[in-house]
Amino acid sequence: MRSLEKAWYRKAGWLLLLWPVSLLFQLLASIRRFYHSAVARSQRPAVPVVVVGNISVGGTGKTPLIIGLAKALRKAGLRPGIISRGYLGKAPDYPFIVEKNSSAEEVGDEALLIARSLGDCPMVVDPDRLRALEKLCSSFHCDVVLSDDGLQHYALPRDLEIVVIDGKRLFGNGMCLPAGPLREPVSRLRSVPYLFINGEPEGDELPPELERAERLSLQPTFLVNLQTGEKKPFKGAPFNIGTTVHAVTGIGNPDRFFTLLSTLPYQVRRHDFPDHHPFSAADLEALAIDPRQPIVMTQKDAVKCEQFAGRNYWYLAVEMKLPDAALASLLETIQGLVEQRRGTVEAV
Repeated sequence: MRSLEKAWYRKAGWLLLLWPVSLLFQLLASIRRFYHSAVARSQRPAVPVVVVGNISVGGTGKTPLIIGLAKALRKAGLRPGIISRGYLGKAPDYPFIVEKNSSAEEVGDEALLIARSLGDCPMVVDPDRLRALEKLCSSFHCDVVLSDDGLQHYALPRDLEIVVIDGKRLFGNGMCLPAGPLREPVSRLRSVPYLFINGEPEGDELPPELERAERLSLQPTFLVNLQTGEKKPFKGAPFNIGTTVHAVTGIGNPDRFFTLLSTLPYQVRRHDFPDHHPFSAADLEALAIDPRQPIVMTQKDAVKCEQFAGRNYWYLAVEMKLPDAALASLLETIQGLVEQRRGTVEAV
């Protein structure tokens, strides 16, 4: 998969051989969207549903945006709840309510990260997001539901869509799977009210579909020790000068993480694992890292390494920074949807 992904973004010529399959994938996706969207529009949950997703495979920054948006909604006086597929998790049954003490094996790394970052914000995982939505609404008192991914889960009713695009990689060669990285054609973005680009794009020109997109940026805050919880400010030199830092990742787009670490005054050694890799103690032991040298990973990877972490294990805590005007507009839109739905329910 990693070699195919590299070919997408290098725009390798041989991918044109897969173009006919890509067209078939695109046609089937359009048929599914038309059919399921018609069914979904006939359903109306008690609270508005906001989907945060993307049109490409791999990481774009959805998870930190979900966390930041949920925190902003709570600060505005609303009670958000979250649903997710729980990718690669194997819960004992579905739908499954995520708790702080849930494991990544049960609910998936991203869902566990979201739940722990938001504290008492209710969250339900289920491969069937519609079923997760029903469970969340019946078990908790929420004003609005955020769906972590699910843009292409067309059976899920939604009141608002938000799409996050990776600023560096954008759309690769612009083709749909398997010839390219897109789950849906770029034209799909015309129907999405809120577009965000995570990171600054390379080059001066953006595709026309992204001219109205707002910029997001990941702000590193602390390096947190997995074993002790100790926090070191990211800025400056948190470790001893001359130290080699081992950057370990199992995420969809690790370059953004490595770029952040490269701003520190250390030699950084990369250790790449596949996206959502189920880390074990043996994985890290095989790297033969000097225990005096820090191992730094993303928080999403860290939730899978807590049980065997040594004193030299750290994760990089980050916050998603949204432009003030864009955040204000988004909150106003969601608050309007909440008030509108309340009025509809009270009138029934």
